[in-house]
Amino acid sequence: MQDIDAIVIGSGIGGLVTATQLAAKGAKVLVLERYLIPGGSAGYFERQGYRFDVGASMIFGLGQNGTTNLLTRALSAVNVSQEAIADPVQIHYHLPQGLDLKVDRVYEKFLQNLTAHFPHEKQGIRRFYDECQKVFKCLNSMDLLSLEEPRYLLRVFFQHPLACLGLVKYLPQNAGDFARRYIKDPELLKFIDMECYCWSVVPSDMTPMINAGMVFSDRHYGGVNYPKGGVGQIAQKLVDGLEKAGGKIQYQAKATKILTEHGKAIGVQLANGEVYHGKRIVSNATRWDTFEQLLPAEEMPHNEKKWQQNYQKSPSFLSLHIGVKESVLPAGTECHHILLEDWEKMTAAEGTVFVSIPTLLDPDLAPDGYHIIHTFTPHWIDDWQELSPSEYEAKKEEAAWRIIDRLEKIFPGLDTGLDYLEVGTPRTHRRFLGRQDGTYGPIARRKLRGLLKMPFNRTAIPGLYCVGDSTFPGQGLNAVAFSGFACAHRIAVDLGF
Repeated sequence: MQDIDAIVIGSGIGGLVTATQLAAKGAKVLVLERYLIPGGSAGYFERQGYRFDVGASMIFGLGQNGTTNLLTRALSAVNVSQEAIADPVQIHYHLPQGLDLKVDRVYEKFLQNLTAHFPHEKQGIRRFYDECQKVFKCLNSMDLLSLEEPRYLLRVFFQHPLACLGLVKYLPQNAGDFARRYIKDPELLKFIDMECYCWSVVPSDMTPMINAGMVFSDRHYGGVNYPKGGVGQIAQKLVDGLEKAGGKIQYQAKATKILTEHGKAIGVQLANGEVYHGKRIVSNATRWDTFEQLLPAEEMPHNEKKWQQNYQKSPSFLSLHIGVKESVLPAGTECHHILLEDWEKMTAAEGTVFVSIPTLLDPDLAPDGYHIIHTFTPHWIDDWQELSPSEYEAKKEEAAWRIIDRLEKIFPGLDTGLDYLEVGTPRTHRRFLGRQDGTYGPIARRKLRGLLKMPFNRTAIPGLYCVGDSTFPGQGLNAVAFSGFACAHRIAVDLGF
């Protein structure tokens, strides 16, 4: 490609949304992907007739209404679509003190289910979750584009003044602060912590109210919807749309260096020595990989050093991709589960166990008579370093069977019904996803004022932008899709499209 307008490093969902939005506006876009397929942690792999999702299968953003269905909107922008299957229950919680609760897609039913466990907190439950609804309604009333673009902000304010003023109120707040305004029961507050932790990997005090309002409400509005054919189909459809719009993706193209000239980003060098030049460079790598690997660490801009003082790498995960006989799953089993036996261990390694069973929604992902169980739990890479190959395999097997033994409480007979097992560690995530230490993304080092410290897409280096979970608003497919919309909008304005 000649006269490339934007080079995007990495084909995670944030990078692909940036690329497709720019291509749809007429920009010449090149995506460089280190692996064989697109998607990053929203990718897939196939083994013995099973199609496994690399990451979680609880997908927001594939709804049909409003403005927060960002994955649907991203696909539509490049004239492609993705069939989705509605999930009637977001999560089935299996928590301490017998707190067994399903988060129903219907808002009132969820409130009834939760109130049945905490009848004395009926009013507080409604008031807290209604506050989340107010956040969501503000967000869902406007197009979500770059908050760095003054003309966009001015236009949105004049079109939706009340919604904008409402969001300003919530921007510096954390979910825990709001929960304690209305709720006193310590166990219910721990449940709110888990509600946040299950997608932000931090408790409510560290979770911005804007994010919580989005997630806690969209599950009852657009809902959780599973993409037919697996999560990897979203990335593949975006690539199809990118190429239809004139963009290009190059696989097995590992970026090793962002090239600069007179302090401005001008290109990308690959591991094989090839060099590509572009008017704008977008990094879908983590900020740690961007400013410590792709650029000289000793020349890190001051604001990036400041960001690292406020944020640290979250843990990675130990992942089990399991194939089981369908007889293992009791009738009425839901797609998504969370298991925790001790509140004090919620954030510890192997404390919380996340479970997805996507074949309950799309049976075609497994051979007839079998299901996929994808389970993962937090782990840090330090626990997996400096091991011999045999020690590494033994440690993986021991950890996997610890998790399987715990899952037997939910799925009796899992052990005997096992057909296939593959174990991934933080080292696996680092190797295949190119994320430093295999991290899930950034988390605050201490309690911050909402989202006010999270950086936007532009960086201190002219011509260089970041996109993905290291930018506003953070982790999750719909969140990184927002980041992609924002990044593309900012670049399009900068390039005059």
